[in-house]
Amino acid sequence: MTAETQMESYLTELRLHLGPLTIAEREEIVREISAHVRDSAEESGGSIETVLARLGPVKELAAQYRDGLLIRKASGSLSPLVLLRATLRLATKGIFGILVFFLAILGYAFGGGLVLTALIKPILPANTGVWIENGRLVDSGVLFPPPASPAHEVLGMGYILVALILGSMTLLITTFAIRRSLRLSQRWQSLL
Repeated sequence: MTAETQMESYLTELRLHLGPLTIAEREEIVREISAHVRDSAEESGGSIETVLARLGPVKELAAQYRDGLLIRKASGSLSPLVLLRATLRLATKGIFGILVFFLAILGYAFGGGLVLTALIKPILPANTGVWIENGRLVDSGVLFPPPASPAHEVLGMGYILVALILGSMTLLITTFAIRRSLRLSQRWQSLL
């Protein structure tokens, strides 16, 4: 097999493993790798086979490009699903990614929970809210029975506004913190 056919075989396999990407993204990556292989072989006076061996297995190279593209797209996205998918992918790369993923899960769960309780409050007002019983704070959730009769509700229907504001702010802060973390991870990756 000649060096040229070996490179074409490598690039064809790379296209296949870049499947989830758009055709334009795949072709851009293939052009980039092709130019890199030719330039590296020319500059070092080595063979194309040597350069291809240094690039590593096609599956790993394609996975690196897919991960990088997902993280780059997510760092500009507002979609929680896209952001969580990118943080999950980042979590496979080290401690920083694991930390970002768990903070994302906690932030979205807490913020979403507050918004959900605000939406449930008009339907189940006696089961949702913040209550004081015998001088101590008692939290009554949807799944828990309402507090005993001497307890009184702290916020009343104002709980809806407070929970919506706090929940929405938590969701926004979580989203922007994830985006910032993804951008930071990209910078670190480019430095390495």
